[in-house]
Amino acid sequence: MVTGRFLMVQALAALAVALTISPAATAQNVTSNAASLHRQIQNDSVAPTIAPAGADVTMVVFSDYQCPYCRKVHPALEQLRREDPKLRVVYRDWPVFGAVSREAARTAIAANYQGRHAAFNNALMQTQGRITSQSIRIAADRAGLDWARLQADLVKHDEAIDAALARTHRYARAIGLAGTPALVIGRYLLPGAVELPTLREAVAAARRGNAD
Repeated sequence: MVTGRFLMVQALAALAVALTISPAATAQNVTSNAASLHRQIQNDSVAPTIAPAGADVTMVVFSDYQCPYCRKVHPALEQLRREDPKLRVVYRDWPVFGAVSREAARTAIAANYQGRHAAFNNALMQTQGRITSQSIRIAADRAGLDWARLQADLVKHDEAIDAALARTHRYARAIGLAGTPALVIGRYLLPGAVELPTLREAVAAARRGNAD
């Protein structure tokens, strides 16, 4: 069964909640707060999101542009998105590899203000070798971004972008993530660079769960 292979996000969230609230809290309160945490992970006004009409399953992608396994899984994620018109995708940049990772994450979020996040994400994920400030600029050019506007958006939305990154870090820790990549598909958590058949299976399981 799929539930035997995938971790349950709400169970992990419930554990995190149980460790942080009053010992006198009821099981119902723990469950309610865990469900709330799950909803917060899936919904963010700043995190870039692809939300097709009629979407019935949400996939949240925790990634770092310097993570080799994130780059490895990226083609499978793109294929899944192309073949499933009812899949909603939330991109949660989680820069765990230092300053350049943070620069790339901030730039990716800022690209969304031009409606070019998907193009920039693809361009940077396809970069060969180490990510640098120069390769970020090259990816932005390849994605058709207005560089001057991008820099202006990084300043204008500085606090919002930093707050989004902080939320993602908090959520990642709350559900026990050790690193990138990690995917939350419906109620299921898939850590690591999973392959396309496993992604399809997880989406199908999430869809069945939504229909219950």
